[in-house]
Amino acid sequence: MDKLATVILQKGRKKRLEQGHPWIYKNEIEAVEGNPLPGDLVHVVNHQGRYLATGYYNPASQITVRAVSYREIGHMDQAFFAERFLACLKHRERFLNEGNAYRLVYGEADFLPGLIVDRFDDVLVIQLLTLGMDARRKEIVDALVEVMNPRGIYERSDVPIRELEGLEQRKGAVYGDCPRYVTVRENGLLIRVDIEEGQKTGYFFDQRENRASIEPLMTGWGGRSGITIQDVEENGQMVKRPVNKSGKIVTFPYWDGATVLECFSHTGSFTLHACKYGAKKVTCLDISQHAIDSASENVELNGFGDRVEFVVDDAFQYLRSQVKGLEERQKRAASVSEKVDTSQKMTAGGGRTWDVVILDPPAFAKTKSAVKGACRGYKDINLHGMKLVNEGGYLVTASCSYHMRPDLFLATIQEAAADAGKILRLIEWRAAGKDHPQILGVDEGHYLKFAIFEVRSRTF
Repeated sequence: MDKLATVILQKGRKKRLEQGHPWIYKNEIEAVEGNPLPGDLVHVVNHQGRYLATGYYNPASQITVRAVSYREIGHMDQAFFAERFLACLKHRERFLNEGNAYRLVYGEADFLPGLIVDRFDDVLVIQLLTLGMDARRKEIVDALVEVMNPRGIYERSDVPIRELEGLEQRKGAVYGDCPRYVTVRENGLLIRVDIEEGQKTGYFFDQRENRASIEPLMTGWGGRSGITIQDVEENGQMVKRPVNKSGKIVTFPYWDGATVLECFSHTGSFTLHACKYGAKKVTCLDISQHAIDSASENVELNGFGDRVEFVVDDAFQYLRSQVKGLEERQKRAASVSEKVDTSQKMTAGGGRTWDVVILDPPAFAKTKSAVKGACRGYKDINLHGMKLVNEGGYLVTASCSYHMRPDLFLATIQEAAADAGKILRLIEWRAAGKDHPQILGVDEGHYLKFAIFEVRSRTF
């Protein structure tokens, strides 16, 4: 085994490495023995010379060493990566029922910091985020071919974080045949993924289990419209059928379903799940025409076209306009005795409400300094979103900003509820799915917060 350079850590540093965190910052290093080149493996020892880990080195990055092994190794060759990829595959096969679409490699949580691999059926999409991984792209690709035998491997290293490592952004096929669109399954639904132009690697697997958790919210709403199950005579026999207040049999199959608004829809994944679980009508909204086109294709692919309407708009603006219209309608209804001229056109549009409002925005706080502004953003959308939930309906809300810690996220939503005059009852609290495991002690992996709240007014 080749002799590696040694990184000696300061005595007074925090013992994060011993607690499972693989990052070593420049200001934690006391000295470097040897002359490692950027990307080389180095051994890491404490101030007493005791071995702690082996990682790859980049003096140009504030995260100077990223640990990849807690036993001494001399190479990150094809065999090393193949062994790690096989372990990743076994984890996914154990915990995921559907086997053709998931995050195969999740960076630090799979002991491969700086590497992301998503599987879309027989096509893999990779992100090489660090110099240490970029320097071993051939070994990584060869090992993926060995373990996964894919049709193609496409690189989506077109992310600014590479520039912090002194790397240029990269994008394109690196192996085999890579079609732009790949159709996969999630929770029994068909999803058409654009691996070239879709956000990040094309699709967000981290919400898989969370999307399935909305199933109980999608039915049980027919009674609000006065529909009841009654015994009716058909062909000389008494059968149970849904009947409306006028005594007519309801033939629409989704009469008991919820009305749903999904904001920040991207590929329409929550819309698809809402329809699958019985929603009556879904409004699917995103600011991006490309995202709405993708969502529309997925809706048609699953046969839900008759229950979905699509809106291209800014979610903040759309929610505010609906609330403004709702408040104007309520003011008019409360002012009948004051002889308000209701023949005059309302100044505000909108005024719609839904049984379930789903908010799954992109990260508002990508840095610690952005948290204050992010709080305003999360409060804004949640405040307006919960105002549009019918009494006793549900707000489904998420944050993928790591810097928006769970307690701060909940406190922000609570502030929004107070301002909106709402009482929220927490029904579900979740994180990322099983293909996004979390290393205890690596807080950066605990980024996703997902909550379902029942929404009540203070006058119910």
